[in-house]
Amino acid sequence: MVGLTGRLVVAGLLSLTVAGCVPGGPTVTMAAAPVPVEVPAPDTIYVSRQDGPFSIPALPVDEIPPEFRRQTVVYPTDQAPGTIIINPALRQLHLVTGPNEAIRYGIAVGRDGFEWSGEAVISGRKTWPNWTPPPEMIARKPELAKWANGQPGGPENPLGARALYLQTNGIDYGYRIHGTPEWRSIGRNASSGCIRMINQDVIDLYSRVPDGAKVIVMTRDGQMPTGLSLPPAAPKPVAVKPRPAANPAAPAPFGEPVLPEVPVPPPVVI
Repeated sequence: MVGLTGRLVVAGLLSLTVAGCVPGGPTVTMAAAPVPVEVPAPDTIYVSRQDGPFSIPALPVDEIPPEFRRQTVVYPTDQAPGTIIINPALRQLHLVTGPNEAIRYGIAVGRDGFEWSGEAVISGRKTWPNWTPPPEMIARKPELAKWANGQPGGPENPLGARALYLQTNGIDYGYRIHGTPEWRSIGRNASSGCIRMINQDVIDLYSRVPDGAKVIVMTRDGQMPTGLSLPPAAPKPVAVKPRPAANPAAPAPFGEPVLPEVPVPPPVVI
């Protein structure tokens, strides 16, 4: 069987006459550069498995688009091995493993209004982590109030089998790279800013990166970030007093007061 090195040599020869493109991956058009070659994901990576006290179900590989299946790819970059590069535009995460080589994973990213970009480091990692929804999320989804003190880790926990906690300049903005039981959301803009992965994939990533690993989140259009860009803060509710009745002795008019429109601030760039 021809290994990855052999494929790269053949690809390099072919690239002298044609340009190459990998669907969903980096495109190389330089005459002397090798055509990107994908190493197909083995059929065994999404099988069921026991992980500690919990069982992770198998996934139907044929229902996961090829560009979102874990696999080794040629990935031109000047970043050092061990760096994680997240491309929200393609919904892909690359872990650089060597010169022009990376492991590619499919991800789900923040939906409209929750995107962010910049650099971070992994400040901590946990297996089957607890999840505590922030007050802002509970305000949007009151049914989550039952987990205000934390939801124990397990197969139904939104953080899945692993969580990698991110910090930028020593500040935790609440962003995570984590697993998810909602594997069908992979490839979509579906989260509140966190990076979701298939549970089998986040377990693999967890085993490969240490605390302190560098994480780059590209911009929504796939460009390298020039700083930390955060989504606009949610506007605070404005309390409005009811209008006084025309007759001070008469009761106040029936109905709720109309709240004025609150302008949404632009994204914060740090």
